[in-house]
Amino acid sequence: MSFEISRVIRRVSRVLLVAAAVTSLAGCQVRPLYSSVDGAGPKLAAVKISQPRDRVEQLVRNHLVFLTNGGAGEPAHADYQLQLYVTSVRADVLDEQVARNTPTRVTVSATFSLTRISDGKVLKTGARSITSLADVGLQEFAKLRAYRDAEDRASRELAEFLRGEMATVLARNG
Repeated sequence: MSFEISRVIRRVSRVLLVAAAVTSLAGCQVRPLYSSVDGAGPKLAAVKISQPRDRVEQLVRNHLVFLTNGGAGEPAHADYQLQLYVTSVRADVLDEQVARNTPTRVTVSATFSLTRISDGKVLKTGARSITSLADVGLQEFAKLRAYRDAEDRASRELAEFLRGEMATVLARNG
């Protein structure tokens, strides 16, 4: 008799566990972030990005314009404004040279503010930084080229992170 009761209790507890799992997952929605129906794709294409002040900021901005508009350039009608400030810092990893090359890191940082133009509401502010490594040689041109290549890599990666941040915010709040 008690064996049947324990079996019934186990069966009921399994059913309740499955019901609880289904209920908790019912609120979850999985959808593409950049979908054209309800996602951030069209909203990203309506973001105007502030004018750059230097070369590294220009790199980040150009890549962001390409990523947000699919290569179509800047939007004709902007619903959102991204205020972007980008800096680049170079630092040696080691104090001494190793085999005529100095390992160096270049950190590209951005602070940003995404604003809805219609009502001036700030949707997101934040900061991101990306570090890229380089080996800097003794020749002056090679040194400059190594720094630029590292800044280029970090700028592209930073732009991709910023696009992801904007897409997330615009899909939720847009």
